[in-house]
Amino acid sequence: MVFKGAGDRSAREIVECIEGRGGHINAATGYERTSFQVRALAGGLDLGSSVLADLILRPLMNPADLVREKQVVGQEIAEAIDTPDDQVFEMAQAAAYEGQPLGRSILGTDQSIAPATPESLQAWRARLYAPDKLIFAASGAVDEDEVLSLAERDFGGIDPVEDTPFYPAEFTGGARAESKTLEQANLVFMLPTVGVSDPDYFALRLFAEILGGGMSSRLFQEAREKLGLAYAVDAFAETYADQGVLGVFAGCAAKDAVRLAEVAAQEICNLAQDVSAAELSRAKAQLKAGLFMARESPLARAEQAAGQALLFGRLLTTAEIAEDVDCVTRRDLQRVGAGLVPPARSLPVSSAPNGPTRRLRHSATLSSDPERPRLDVR
Repeated sequence: MVFKGAGDRSAREIVECIEGRGGHINAATGYERTSFQVRALAGGLDLGSSVLADLILRPLMNPADLVREKQVVGQEIAEAIDTPDDQVFEMAQAAAYEGQPLGRSILGTDQSIAPATPESLQAWRARLYAPDKLIFAASGAVDEDEVLSLAERDFGGIDPVEDTPFYPAEFTGGARAESKTLEQANLVFMLPTVGVSDPDYFALRLFAEILGGGMSSRLFQEAREKLGLAYAVDAFAETYADQGVLGVFAGCAAKDAVRLAEVAAQEICNLAQDVSAAELSRAKAQLKAGLFMARESPLARAEQAAGQALLFGRLLTTAEIAEDVDCVTRRDLQRVGAGLVPPARSLPVSSAPNGPTRRLRHSATLSSDPERPRLDVR
């Protein structure tokens, strides 16, 4: 909605004034924050800051625009529902954090967006876009003094607001399944783990890298190369302020879905028991490469800086990050793995099973004994 008009600019004027200078404007929303961004040539910082300030602080919220925008978002929702490898992640997230903000789709649903009004959107913006929660970040051909001056000019007059209560997320677990007439099945399952500020954050990232981060990972080699069960299989670590999840995604033939889930579950348990020095070394190289190569993009650097400032109140140097990664030991990975497979914890498994006649419904339970943790998937 903010792109429909803000400050004294219309929707067309917002994009034309940026693109007319060779720039690009966009916004992205995650579970915990929204990013408004302008990419421009050198000299475009003044205009970019002014436009972003209007979007964030002075959106017009015209009622007629809202009616049309609901229709557009409704089509986005329908597109996501029609895409199995998108929908399966929504289903898994809803099972992992049922009845909580983290369990709700970022896009929303037709039912959740229907009651929105210009007044409710403005109230939401005023309540959350507080000065202590806004980060102004810039990278590339910029001057620090100019950045500070523009931040003061465009964002310095925001009035403080009453702090919004924060309720820690709670991993609930569960299962979701949906049947569609397609050729393949898409599976996602998640396990609760540490958050982004936990000392074991990099150990978790390395655990996910070894499990399913590339072609040399255990899941790729076992499920795809050795057994031929999947055309796509990988692992991921999604971390939030207070906790996170280790997840596995796989795409396969419907007839192989249960077997593939069993293999993935067993690989998690195996990795929780033991990891080789070679695997850990390779994962460290891959993780550092991904983190540092991303810094070749000025936009990525600005976004990374904003996230660090929000979470830690300061910026982390590449040397500091590299040291934290290099300090992770095999014992650290085993500790993270042990936290993933405690006794009798339920595991959310989502499947978007495909095929004209078969309806797959999967459930999973975590169990362990002192000698051998096990994930039972049915």
